[in-house]
Amino acid sequence: MDLVNDDNQKKPALWLLIGLIGLAVLVGAGILYYFNTSEATHTRIYDFTASLFTREVLFYICVGLAAQMVDGALGMAYGATSTSLLLGLGIPPAIASASVHVAEVFTTGASGISHFRFGNVNKKLFMGLLIPGVIGAITGAFLLSKVIDGDVIKPYMSAYLLILGLVVLRKAFQKKKAKSKTKRLGLLALFGGFMDAIGGGGWGPVVTSTLLSKGRSAHYTIGSVNAAEFFISLAGASTFLLFGAITGWPVIIGLIIGGVIASPFAALLVRKIKRKPLMIMVGILIILTSLRTIIMASLHH
Repeated sequence: MDLVNDDNQKKPALWLLIGLIGLAVLVGAGILYYFNTSEATHTRIYDFTASLFTREVLFYICVGLAAQMVDGALGMAYGATSTSLLLGLGIPPAIASASVHVAEVFTTGASGISHFRFGNVNKKLFMGLLIPGVIGAITGAFLLSKVIDGDVIKPYMSAYLLILGLVVLRKAFQKKKAKSKTKRLGLLALFGGFMDAIGGGGWGPVVTSTLLSKGRSAHYTIGSVNAAEFFISLAGASTFLLFGAITGWPVIIGLIIGGVIASPFAALLVRKIKRKPLMIMVGILIILTSLRTIIMASLHH
């Protein structure tokens, strides 16, 4: 973990450059689209743009900012942090998870490229995680989109996120163990991908924590898991899109803007705060927001 974060803190300008390039591409594509469409489409674009600059979107930007700061500093817990906060704001489970996965396609893509560039990816571990993780993500996204009732699953989803908060807390106090062989890597990736999609987060806390608890090298584990996460997020986001669960575009835009703003500052944050107290704060934040959602759901029933 620390080795990866050392690389990140040396390259804050890289993250800023990636964010600016991504923003420039989006703006350029938007301008080209605008000048090649009818006036009726221009009206729809104006209405859509106006809907993005609301108080709610500012909340979503703050969620994206907080989640990316956490992920940039710890190398995990983006999904758990953002989903628990979105559920606390009253966003339905399917929209929350779908929005997080679309936003993660951008953030994990940049992260994965960085890890490959720094040589932090163990190709054997990466390939062992990739296919089962993608299958799990597609299955979870399909069930959340078409089979499971959002109101029914919301308290269970929050309970799962609460457990992830406890995992993060436990990880803060965990000492490094001697390396032992990881059994059933495919099942771990399948479960991690499934719970990440259906629960809105967990790929990092579930898979990374398990592998690190076996004494695996921190920088190869974090690098390989984060590189695979791009494909997990892409598979989940594509499935949500295919089955019509991606409707909360203001949420998605807010998360992406917040993430782009936070990326360079997250790398700088690593210099200013120690990892252990940050993990404790993040764990407590996830637990409290999840508890609030569970209590609110029980009161409504």
